[in-house]
Amino acid sequence: MTDQLPPSEVDTADTVRYAVDGAVATITFDKPERGNALDQPMQIRYGRLLGEASADPGVRAVVVTGGGRSFCPGADLGLLENISADGTGTPEREGFRDVLAAAYADVPVVAAINGGCAGLGFVIACAADVRFAAAGAKFTTAFARRGLVAEYGVAKLLPELVGRGRALDLLLSGRTFTAEQAYEYGLVQEVVPPEELSARAMAYAIELATYSAPRSMALMKRQVLREAGLSLEDSAREATALMLESFGHPELPEGLASWNERRPPDFPPYQGD
Repeated sequence: MTDQLPPSEVDTADTVRYAVDGAVATITFDKPERGNALDQPMQIRYGRLLGEASADPGVRAVVVTGGGRSFCPGADLGLLENISADGTGTPEREGFRDVLAAAYADVPVVAAINGGCAGLGFVIACAADVRFAAAGAKFTTAFARRGLVAEYGVAKLLPELVGRGRALDLLLSGRTFTAEQAYEYGLVQEVVPPEELSARAMAYAIELATYSAPRSMALMKRQVLREAGLSLEDSAREATALMLESFGHPELPEGLASWNERRPPDFPPYQGD
């Protein structure tokens, strides 16, 4: 997707490429010599780029994908080999904020899973808002087979996506499964031919950027994160308060006007309340 953009709109630093095309930003893991395995600078850059996209009033959706044949096979195993028994070389305790940056971003994040997706890459995919996968792409949580635990919040994310029983199956076994099975489990929303993945993910992101209010999308993401832990009554009470507040914002009259006038809406950018 980024290869067709003007050079001025493409940032290739630190093997995590960033490009903006209209209202959609694309973040691409691109470390071919390691199959897009992430080292710590790449993780930090990924989190920073999503933060920048979220704060950019011109960006209204983000696509995250991998260069070449892999999405992200996880952390570079060389990092794990360098961790000593006394903890030297261990990740930062707040490093999860970079890994889960998609969940915290105010803009919707679409994961276009073009190939191998494992470990840390699996968590990054789960933290995205919507997931498309190339037919035949392979997935695995991998943690149990490396002597690790369910890292970076995936023990919460995965059951919410596929249910407790299936999540435990995938976490405990660390088995490999296909994009087609991921669709059956509810982990991905669509499986498309590999050659169509980029275009499909971009088309979906453009649709969000064109027709959905940035403020609405940002608040809905926060609602899903927060209200999942509330009772139904408390969830409805908080949603009602947000709904009443939304009546005083410009998105509602513009949404109604665009509907009545049969035209795309011209929603204002959102940069936080």
